[in-house]
Amino acid sequence: MTHTQTLATPGADLVYDVHGPLPTADGRPPLFMIGQPMDASGFRALSAHFTDRTVVTYDPRGLGRSSRKDGRVDQTPETQAGDVHALIGALGAGPVEMFASSGGAVVALALVAAYPDDVTTLVAHEPPLLPVLPDAEASLRARAGVRDAYEAGGWGAGMAAFIAMTSWQGELTEAYFAQPAPDPATFGLPTEDDGTRDDPLLSDRCWAVSGHHPDVAALRAAPTRVVLAVGEESSGTLTARTAEATAALFGRRAVVFPSHHGGFVGGEFGFEGKPEEFAHRLRAVLAGTDTAEAGGTAEASGTAEAGGTSGAGGAAEAAGA
Repeated sequence: MTHTQTLATPGADLVYDVHGPLPTADGRPPLFMIGQPMDASGFRALSAHFTDRTVVTYDPRGLGRSSRKDGRVDQTPETQAGDVHALIGALGAGPVEMFASSGGAVVALALVAAYPDDVTTLVAHEPPLLPVLPDAEASLRARAGVRDAYEAGGWGAGMAAFIAMTSWQGELTEAYFAQPAPDPATFGLPTEDDGTRDDPLLSDRCWAVSGHHPDVAALRAAPTRVVLAVGEESSGTLTARTAEATAALFGRRAVVFPSHHGGFVGGEFGFEGKPEEFAHRLRAVLAGTDTAEAGGTAEASGTAEAGGTSGAGGAAEAAGA
């Protein structure tokens, strides 16, 4: 049974869903799933494979069903971490286990750094932390190019530029910037300007998320078990590289998960992952029974698990995750 509730905070009214009983039926912590700018709807396929667990999802402030009262339109990981901290407190069920993807993984890392007692285990899936890359300056330049394409031509043009950036293999060299602007029609996207300029993914409203500098010292000191994860089909793409570089900050490699950046979703968003296989892997990683990857394991608190990457890139599916 799912209960939908709203938590009123000074800056936002946060809508969240509790799938299952609280307190939990089996005594295990609730499993909290978060994304950014994706809202709770993106976890429907994955949560359907955890009917034996109490799963919590939510819409970040200003996204989906959640409204904001702070007069701002930008998103920062610190603010969203405070929101998630408030939600965990409202659940009254103690610390949670957490699966966080894309910008949600950035928020989750900020949460653990600021509120280390909130999360027992965090699986952070492909956090797009551009500052950790060796080509960080070029990556920030490419991000600005997506914003510029969106402002010049609307959603189709912006999304085409986003797909070109996130599907590029390897470091963003001058060869990337020398390319002509991608044609939206090539990706089946609209070519006409839709008039929007407020898309959280394509505008600069979430730049603080992808531009976040993780507090490695605080993360190492936290009692939380932190696992960096990467999709097997994401190899070489932007978010695979950020996941691997983030794991390297802990002296580890990222654990490989099935599929791509959106590997946990069904086909409801126009692209399909492998949610059943993804859920199986997530169960094992949360339980600590499937972490013996190349490069060793990291069962200790505040460390990233071992692993590697393989397969073709698939980061074009990053939209909305």
